[in-house]
Amino acid sequence: MRLRLLNLGRINYSSCFEIQKSLRSSVLSSRNSQSTNSYLITCQHDPPVYTIGSRTDQYPEEEQNRLRSLGAHFCVTDRGGLITFHGPGQLVVYPIIDLKAHRISIREYVAKLESSAVEICQQLGVGTRVESEPGFTGVWAGDNKICAIGVNASRGVTSHGLALNVCTDLAWFSHIVPCGLVGRGVTSLERELGRTVSVGEVLPLFVTTFSKLFNAQIL
Repeated sequence: MRLRLLNLGRINYSSCFEIQKSLRSSVLSSRNSQSTNSYLITCQHDPPVYTIGSRTDQYPEEEQNRLRSLGAHFCVTDRGGLITFHGPGQLVVYPIIDLKAHRISIREYVAKLESSAVEICQQLGVGTRVESEPGFTGVWAGDNKICAIGVNASRGVTSHGLALNVCTDLAWFSHIVPCGLVGRGVTSLERELGRTVSVGEVLPLFVTTFSKLFNAQIL
């Protein structure tokens, strides 16, 4: 697999969403050609944003307005999962990959996303795990989620992906029930390690680990 790395730096969520959709269309259009394009988008979302998946009935207009009043954007997406937060200090990764062309099942794909986050945390000295119970997708440090995962694989091409809390302001999560999981918390690499950690420190480790797990050449 050949992956073109697109590090978008700090970018607002809506603009990045449009980029994902454009690249998905490009990947789909190249499906029958001799070479299939794949992309690895990395970024941080700024300004802060709350996003929800396709199950929007739990978020009436007044709730959306409450979250906007905090100074965050609010966006409805086509990914799986419930509400979560994205903001500065969080490494967000959106792989755009034709699973059908590379013969990767969606279950295998999500497992590799989880493994990439687990390996990064391990390299930095944070013990984490994944859970097999339905609804608990992601990576956990104790009872606190450190990496959220929500994907779309319509027509066999992925979009959305994962968000790893590096040095995120975790106070933003206190205004929601992250991923709809009552009684669970959130954490970050910085909180777990008790030292300053930057997205710039974690990004190259992630790209290397991701390329290894997916047997990919990064362009």
